[in-house]
Amino acid sequence: MDWKLEVIVVPVSDVDRAKQFYSEQVGFHVDVDRTMGETFRVVQMTPPGSACSVSIGTGLVAMAPGSLKGLQLCVSDIEAARNHLVEHGVQVSPIQHFDDGVPADGPGGDYNSFVFFDDPDGNSWAVQQMPARE
Repeated sequence: MDWKLEVIVVPVSDVDRAKQFYSEQVGFHVDVDRTMGETFRVVQMTPPGSACSVSIGTGLVAMAPGSLKGLQLCVSDIEAARNHLVEHGVQVSPIQHFDDGVPADGPGGDYNSFVFFDDPDGNSWAVQQMPARE
């Protein structure tokens, strides 16, 4: 039996602002934007190439907006990913790597090159470079 992680709910305070950030700035594809009643809305978006989507909305979870930390995306080219984020107005860290657990400037190769950014509510993301999987 497969156990597949398909959706992660990200708590946000302003659904339209978060939808704009994730779709127009970060580049996630909007799969669903549905309102059901006055207290429930779900927006599901998928990062390019990902099998796991992100959902934002109202009436989804009891987590405080901005409380989700440690979300991670993986890319094959960290410089291209950082350039995309910068070009789309996302405040993103310089490329960093870790030496003995301590962050250092510059790339460190596959599995050890990262950039970091927060969404408008403060949910924190890491982007890691890793080789493409076949």
